[in-house]
Amino acid sequence: MSFQAPKGTFDWMPPRSEWALIVRDALSAPARRAGYEYIETPAFEDTGLFSRGVGESTDIVSKEMYTFQSRGGQSLTLRPEGTASVVRAVIEHGLYGGALPIKLWYSGSYFRYEKAQAGRYRHFSQVGAEALGAEDPALDAELIVLAADGYASLGLKNVRLLLNSLGCKECRPAYRAALQDFLRGLDLDDATRQRIEINPLRVLDDKRPEVQAQLVNAPLVTDHLCGACKAYHEEVRGLLTSAGLTYTDDPKLVRGLDYYTRTTFEFLHDGLGAQSAVGGGGRYDGLSEMIGGPPLPSVGWALGVDRTVLAMEAEGLLAERARHIDVFAIPLGEEAKRRIFPLVGKLRRAGVSVDMAFGGRGVKGAMKAADRSGARYALILGERDLEAEAVQLKDLASGEQTAVPLAEIVATLKEKLTT
Repeated sequence: MSFQAPKGTFDWMPPRSEWALIVRDALSAPARRAGYEYIETPAFEDTGLFSRGVGESTDIVSKEMYTFQSRGGQSLTLRPEGTASVVRAVIEHGLYGGALPIKLWYSGSYFRYEKAQAGRYRHFSQVGAEALGAEDPALDAELIVLAADGYASLGLKNVRLLLNSLGCKECRPAYRAALQDFLRGLDLDDATRQRIEINPLRVLDDKRPEVQAQLVNAPLVTDHLCGACKAYHEEVRGLLTSAGLTYTDDPKLVRGLDYYTRTTFEFLHDGLGAQSAVGGGGRYDGLSEMIGGPPLPSVGWALGVDRTVLAMEAEGLLAERARHIDVFAIPLGEEAKRRIFPLVGKLRRAGVSVDMAFGGRGVKGAMKAADRSGARYALILGERDLEAEAVQLKDLASGEQTAVPLAEIVATLKEKLTT
């Protein structure tokens, strides 16, 4: 019997897997430079954390969670998103008693039982960042800029930013009532009608064309914002403009989680087909209280690693192999292997990424392996080289080959690799 990856999942395999690592590093780097510190939470949590925090009316909670009972009888759920876990950890460990805002970033796997299709998987990877404990438009704008910088650093040109405000607990009730009145007059199925009563904003997020067609004249949240929310949103917009970011106002943008307030945003890429969102987030000022914590106004985002790789592929950015090896060492004979093995270790400790030929290959087979590795240089050590205490350094792009004294090869390679 042979086994396969479960439906809706996939394996990251070389060389494509190298791009997944590159994407993770690139998306998290701007946040790290801005003072965000790493946090890692469990892959599963108490089910109540997500049902209360994410929202009973969301598709995530009602249809998509992987929930199971532990041997001790506790209901546990594989995490479908990252924010609720981070807020839980901040509350549990009392981080809110220190300097605010608390700036955290994370990366990991998330799980949703969704209809499997390109860009929508049941096991997926995200990079996230959260700033907790401060209500400041500059913090919202900072996070949006950091996400945009991450995408730009990968060379992506076609990422679009949508922006909206969902109001606050002061002004949202009036909008909620107006939206409910409008939605009750539409031709909707029973499940959607139930959603109108629980959280009508969820209906705006319905992707079915027959629903979207009826929402053309729906009341807009931006027409119901209180003065404070209007001023807050204008400040966010102004800061983004001053930072040189282009965005589109989308008054129907609500995203798929119940905890958002005020600022909400989404990054889209049109090369992904139906699943065009590559990342998004927003402000969630009431989430801490929802799960039993103190008032902790916060804002954050999650960026999809899988979808970002697909976006890069759509723009032709994966045409080249992601190089992870600089040098490929080729010993010709047993004595050469004994001499080159410690040299490989010395190069690695000096910060040079090196692989070598194994299995007693001949020159032709070893050179093919060197080419496949994506290395810039090959180190070839034969009997004559041993006598001369030198090694042949071959540029695999130009084919140029020179003899370098063994005692000088580490310094020579480090110099060449930095130019």
